[in-house]
Amino acid sequence: MMIASIPSPSFNSIDIGPLSINMYGLCIALGVVAAIWLFGRRLEEREAGTRDDASAIGLWAVLAGVIGARLYHVVTDWHRFEDDLGKIPALWEGGLGIPGGLLFGIPVGIWVASRKGISVGMAATCAAPAIPLAQGIGRWGNYFNQELYGRPTDLPWALEIDAAHLLPDYAVGTTFHPTFLYESLWTLGLCVLLLWIDRRFRPALGQLMVMYLIGYGVGRFWIEGLRIDAADELGGLRWNQWVALAAVVGGVVVLAVMRSRQVSPAPIPSELRAAGTSDEGESEEDADPDDDPLHDDPADDDPADEAPVAEAPADEDPVDEDPVDEDQVDDDSDAR
Repeated sequence: MMIASIPSPSFNSIDIGPLSINMYGLCIALGVVAAIWLFGRRLEEREAGTRDDASAIGLWAVLAGVIGARLYHVVTDWHRFEDDLGKIPALWEGGLGIPGGLLFGIPVGIWVASRKGISVGMAATCAAPAIPLAQGIGRWGNYFNQELYGRPTDLPWALEIDAAHLLPDYAVGTTFHPTFLYESLWTLGLCVLLLWIDRRFRPALGQLMVMYLIGYGVGRFWIEGLRIDAADELGGLRWNQWVALAAVVGGVVVLAVMRSRQVSPAPIPSELRAAGTSDEGESEEDADPDDDPLHDDPADDDPADEAPVAEAPADEDPVDEDPVDEDQVDDDSDAR
């Protein structure tokens, strides 16, 4: 017996005077704003750019991402558009494929960042947690459109769908897996995880973006398997599942290669290691500070190390013969 359920929304737009704001678009816009804010903050923390840079980069990345996401959706769900091409630009009705958005948006964003003097690795690292933040917020647009829900279930958090948005062959009152909620929680959790990894382990530039692709691919694979909307399949898996699987496998390979190519300290030769010295001849701890010109202190000079000096005649004062040059002492003190 069902204890509770998530009700279907009673509206999908907000009217402000003559202006009508679609909730699907509003959720995406809020996600974009949050992502650009986080991206800009991370750029400033690393002194790699400003929030103005983040806004400019985000603008072009979002435009490219929306185009790519829509094209991906149209190609993978062509049956919905082949008889009515006028539906292709109708973004407010839903239908954005995240893989296409990533495929278009990430390269364009990185290219714009490079034009502003931000390295590819730095831009990717700073943007990695911002992308799932945008996804976690934007996914709620599917809730207001009552779309892309999963298989029927009577779990306490099952999703109600009204009669107008029910898929064929399902009776009114049937409740479904809220896949929008699953993906929203997954991506928000991924955002937090990436931020923690970055602060705790400080991976090399670029690796955090690869970790995002792996994490998102894992979540998308199982969530996609719950969905019941029409989609092309290959070998028993939905097309999006194959794309997610490719992201995971490819990401693991790329991450392994990136980590194997990290610069590591040169090995210390065995004979030097046995002597307790570094590969440059002596360890930093054993080095004699008297041999370092940056630490040359006249007070530390050992008379035994000086060359023997002929004794002055008894009737001559050695101090008068070799007066101390005050300028030289000043020079030695500056070198310290």
